Amino acid sequence: MAFAKTKLISSLLLPLIAAGCVTTDYSSKESGFMNASLKSNEATGKQTVWIQNHKQAEEIRSRVKTLMAKKTIDVETAVQVALLNNRGLQAAYADLGDSAADAWQTQLSVFPTFSVGLTGIGTPGLEAYRVLEGAIATNILALATYDRNIKLAETRFRQAQLNAALATISLAAETRRAWINAVAAWENVAYLNQAKAAADASSELAKKIGEAGSMTKADQAREHVFYAELTGETAKARLEAKLAKEELIRLMGLSGSDIEFQIPNRLPSPPKSLIKRDDIEAEAIHKRMDLQVARLELQATAQSYKLEDVTRIVTDIELVGTWEKEREREDGRILSDISRSAGLEFTIPIFDSGQARLRKGELAYMRAANQLAEMAVNVRSEARSAYVAYKSNYDIARHYRNNVLPLRKAIEDQSLLTYNGMITSTFELIADTREKIDSTILAVNAKRDFWLAEANLAPVIYGGSTGSAAAETELATAEAAESGGH
Repeated sequence: MAFAKTKLISSLLLPLIAAGCVTTDYSSKESGFMNASLKSNEATGKQTVWIQNHKQAEEIRSRVKTLMAKKTIDVETAVQVALLNNRGLQAAYADLGDSAADAWQTQLSVFPTFSVGLTGIGTPGLEAYRVLEGAIATNILALATYDRNIKLAETRFRQAQLNAALATISLAAETRRAWINAVAAWENVAYLNQAKAAADASSELAKKIGEAGSMTKADQAREHVFYAELTGETAKARLEAKLAKEELIRLMGLSGSDIEFQIPNRLPSPPKSLIKRDDIEAEAIHKRMDLQVARLELQATAQSYKLEDVTRIVTDIELVGTWEKEREREDGRILSDISRSAGLEFTIPIFDSGQARLRKGELAYMRAANQLAEMAVNVRSEARSAYVAYKSNYDIARHYRNNVLPLRKAIEDQSLLTYNGMITSTFELIADTREKIDSTILAVNAKRDFWLAEANLAPVIYGGSTGSAAAETELATAEAAESGGH
């Protein structure tokens, strides 16, 4: 007689009921994306999408084409195109899908498995089968820790939503800064071209005066070398402008004919008034998503620690039930007989009390707690620094616009008047023009620094990429100072 031994859980309804109590639909292809999108929209004011099929891809492609049809791409259009078209952002959204799938799998982890087998089919003299075997199996430990596993999976899922929003905000901020840098770079090229024209005129004039014997060769060389060096600086500035636009193109996810777009020739002037952010520290502490991710990491660590406490003794446990049903024919009748047995199978790590794992849990918790505390301090400092930079760069940009440039223009105008009156020499007039160009380039850089500082306000409040902007600003300012000395 055949015999089948199966694992049978005492109650099969409990995991089904527990799974039914979970309200989040992790099986949805866009699970959690709406929440992430709303969070990022608060910081960027822009729409984002998670492309998951060909139809969506075609719709987004059509929308990007419409946006790129504009004659000149402003900063808001550039940011919106990047959020729709950047493939790296789509890859970041896939991480959200992975987290949802993990949580979904956790929901299904305690569902029992069923199996049925037949033996004796087709045996002469028997009907249908001789022995029916069945199995229903599940893990009691998984059932005992189900609630905590679900809570941990939910925490990780919330982290994934915040990380998706952070990736969106970072891309928006990086695109905004790239647009600002590209426009400022081309504005510098325009002013350097003006300076180059003045230097060219000065060089030609020096050559003619030298040929007449009224200028020494040393003075002629000074004018010629200024023009030669400025030509090199202009070429360098043009290269930097092209590379800055390429950075913008990459962030917008463009290729082919789509890269043939235009950006403005100059940055807008600073606004008449500043955005008031006197409570920026409190706002950042309340809204920073990376800080929320760190809080959730602390929560997840605590949940994992509790889970370790539950499982430190018994590592695996299953309730085993066996049954068999045998059919036989006797005197023309089919007789059935069912037998049952039960037992408990478990594994106990005799030489492992779980203390090592508990210690690791404590250390992980303290590590996460200290990292959260450090981040809170840094967030407050970053918020203060960002607002100080915003206000200071505003004052500097206005100073160049309202004081330096008007004075330079007045000097140039007076030099032109005295030149027409035969009082100022040609070289003095050209020198004044050069100095005005230098001051103009410094004013452009100050204006760029202000807009970069303004672009950093949203990331510093909501989270996202801010680290590279300051370094880029300092480098560009240093380069401008070097070129301004010629």
